[in-house]
Amino acid sequence: MNMDIMGRKIKKCICCMEEHEVQIVQVKEKATLKGSKVTYDALYMYCDKADELYTDEVQMRENDIRLKEAYRRAEGLLTAQEIRAIREKYGITQGDLCALLGWGAKTITRYESHQVQDRAHDTILRKIDQDPEWFLELLSEYKKDISDGTYRRCLKYAALLYEADKDVYIRKAIEASYARFREKEQLNGNTSLSLDKVVDVIRYFASSSQVANLYKVKLMKLMWYADALSYKKRGKAITGLVYQSLPMGAVPVEHNAIIVLKNVPCEEVDMGEFNAYHFKLNGEYIFPYLQDDEKEILDIVIKRFGKMTKNEIVSFMHEEKAYKETASGDVIPFIYAEHLQI
Repeated sequence: MNMDIMGRKIKKCICCMEEHEVQIVQVKEKATLKGSKVTYDALYMYCDKADELYTDEVQMRENDIRLKEAYRRAEGLLTAQEIRAIREKYGITQGDLCALLGWGAKTITRYESHQVQDRAHDTILRKIDQDPEWFLELLSEYKKDISDGTYRRCLKYAALLYEADKDVYIRKAIEASYARFREKEQLNGNTSLSLDKVVDVIRYFASSSQVANLYKVKLMKLMWYADALSYKKRGKAITGLVYQSLPMGAVPVEHNAIIVLKNVPCEEVDMGEFNAYHFKLNGEYIFPYLQDDEKEILDIVIKRFGKMTKNEIVSFMHEEKAYKETASGDVIPFIYAEHLQI
């Protein structure tokens, strides 16, 4: 039998009924749980005099837990440790989490010790783990069922997690708005939306010393020209953004959300009567999602428009056939890219 020695202790051995050094060993075991065959690591005492394995009550309980944890892993369920970690990251007790979920008072206690959760409960726990916004909703809805101290503590923990995941929620919101454009080549430039490329394009423009006074209006025009020129040259845009025709020219759908994506170097500037958004990248210039031919297109756009003022590039954009032929508020088809002035 293959055994891994995990330790040794001197104790009275129940095999030979003598006091001597007994090995604590780990052995691969196979068992069937809930109809599934499971292999797990079991702990035993080993008496080398009798050449026998045996367990005490502590090991029996531990082996039962090890079997169930192996079953959970095999079935793709959260382990007891993972359930405990989810609960602890929100700073909530076992009982209070049960209260929020409307479960029996000892349900989480059992899941963190000896009972395997069903798949429905497992799905709910995973959602809590992945969605602090939903946890905040639960806190608000069931505030009366927990103490004020628990509420305030959990609110603090969940708010921090929600803030840390803000970029995930922003991306989901943007992607949801773009779902209706997925199969519309003339509107998305024959390119699936890539927010990673969007961020890199903004950073690329913001890093260039050849781009002066890069504020939001100017940035939006540079992005449209980059995608349109890419479509003209390669038959596909760079970012997959969809652009609307607005009074100041082309503007991406969800432009306000795009500029607050993580790693977009945007600074809000107080201009007195209004706030402006300035883009400037300092530090290490790395653009992992841009290909060399895409950078070449961006460089052409920078060379042509980088030194233009906002008003100059807006005026130039207004002379594009794409702008003239698209009604205000409508999406600009990429078919007009062949008529670009650059």
